[in-house]
Amino acid sequence: MTDLLSTPGLSSTDEHAPLQLIDPQGHRVITEENATLRGQVSDLTLDDLRTFYKDMMLARRFDAEATALQRQGELALYAPLLGQEAAQIGSGHALRPTDMVFPSYREHGVAHTRGMDLAKILQLFRGVDHGGWDSFENNFHLYTLVIGSHALHATGYAMGLQRDAKVGRAAGDEAVMVYFGDGATSQGDVSEALGFAAVNNAPIVFFVQNNQWAISVPNSKQFKGELYTRGEGFGVPGIRVDGNDVLASFAAARWALDHARSGEGPVLIEALTYRMGAHTTSDDPTKYRTREEEQHWRDRDPITRVKALLESENAWNDTDETALAAELEGFGEYIRGYVKSLGRPESTSIFDHVYATDNALVREDREWFAQYEASFMDTSGGAR
Repeated sequence: MTDLLSTPGLSSTDEHAPLQLIDPQGHRVITEENATLRGQVSDLTLDDLRTFYKDMMLARRFDAEATALQRQGELALYAPLLGQEAAQIGSGHALRPTDMVFPSYREHGVAHTRGMDLAKILQLFRGVDHGGWDSFENNFHLYTLVIGSHALHATGYAMGLQRDAKVGRAAGDEAVMVYFGDGATSQGDVSEALGFAAVNNAPIVFFVQNNQWAISVPNSKQFKGELYTRGEGFGVPGIRVDGNDVLASFAAARWALDHARSGEGPVLIEALTYRMGAHTTSDDPTKYRTREEEQHWRDRDPITRVKALLESENAWNDTDETALAAELEGFGEYIRGYVKSLGRPESTSIFDHVYATDNALVREDREWFAQYEASFMDTSGGAR
């Protein structure tokens, strides 16, 4: 497995160039340096690639619908993933059902690959679900809004898998994937997680979506050197891939997860991509980015390149596109209808998901809050 870690670049003349399997024009890339990655996708069929494309299109449609809903006042906030579909869909499909995922707050594409109902994710952004211990499923953890903190949670979970395996409570073939952006690498939590993961040889993959901007702060103001080498000081090897290449993202994640599961320790993947939209719907990227920069990355759109590859290999046509468009229209209608149907939850529901079992202190707090809330009601049951 060490051959992938020892060849981070596309060629000997550019050792830091990201590994690629599909170039921006939609052509397959075959080099000596990407041989290990190519081996990871050798069993994929064109039907698999069609699935990747459809999922990327669905993630983008979800993004458009959620952004529009926020602009219409239906959501309080939304964090777009526009431009990062390949990194998320590719790596998400590399996961096994038994693997555990710790996302940040824009891993909508990964959530889809885990079988999550994306409409329900918007409960958080609407403010009717603040998250709780039982609010996740399909081994996909709650969204984490505190930047970088979940890297430690993921590492602790991975260390728990190790200990379970030692006493026979688990099969020992599970791994953890934690997602965060380039901005989170400036947080101490991420450095601490890398240190704990390394010394414990934890089965975890740190998947960094380097989308160039930590809100309005560019990479050049965050760190020197190359991000994929950040783990080396802790003893965590790194790989850099083209994050706008769905096959490279899939292959690197699949390889790294196998590496971690087999007891060889953690890996850091840097998926070089670009946030084509705003950081969140409260952000205005035109204040800190140029049109030229944005056009440069639009020319490297992850969806355009995979569609071009499918068409060049006679695996996609106008009939397919029409059928997908109809499917996406129905999906968009479902998202809009679901969000607009969400009512106001009971105020006391904030106490329902604190602990898995009954807790006397929480019960006491709930009773006090109910009485306090009732004090604002008139005798007819309405607010005073």
